[in-house]
Amino acid sequence: MAKNTTIVEINGIKMEVDLRTAKRVDEFRVGDRVKVLVREYSTTDIYHGVLVGFEQFQSLPTIVVAYVTNGYHPEIKLAYLNSKTMSGDDKKFEIVPDSDETLPFSKADVLRNFDRQVESKMNDINDILLKKSYFIRRFGQMFGESAAYIEAQREQCTKEHDEINATIQEKMARV
Repeated sequence: MAKNTTIVEINGIKMEVDLRTAKRVDEFRVGDRVKVLVREYSTTDIYHGVLVGFEQFQSLPTIVVAYVTNGYHPEIKLAYLNSKTMSGDDKKFEIVPDSDETLPFSKADVLRNFDRQVESKMNDINDILLKKSYFIRRFGQMFGESAAYIEAQREQCTKEHDEINATIQEKMARV
């Protein structure tokens, strides 16, 4: 037996396979856990993910994988794997089945991070609405607007602010 061959047993049949021409063939289904190798610039990272779909484009069939980044601020990203992103010098992604039972993050940590992001964005929205209200109140007369019109605009800003907060709170309660 040559040094570039190995014996593989498939369904009880032993075969000698030439490793120089052998290809690995994996079978994946939507919902399968995978590990994603991501190459960006000079770094290579491995993340845990889930296969979320197959896009059957005629010219470029694509596998869609959602993965969670590690670190202080984990986030969900999507990887689109096809012949362009998985081959050649521009090879950006690779996937393999994930058989690990442990994950480097917990569900609670990821959800807590999402809650922090929602709170941060809510604060950003509130700041913008307060600035809008301030602008209307302080600069409205410069544009020749009456006091009654300025007050109506400020009330509209307050109403928008309250509606946005109520909508966000309602959506957060559903999660």
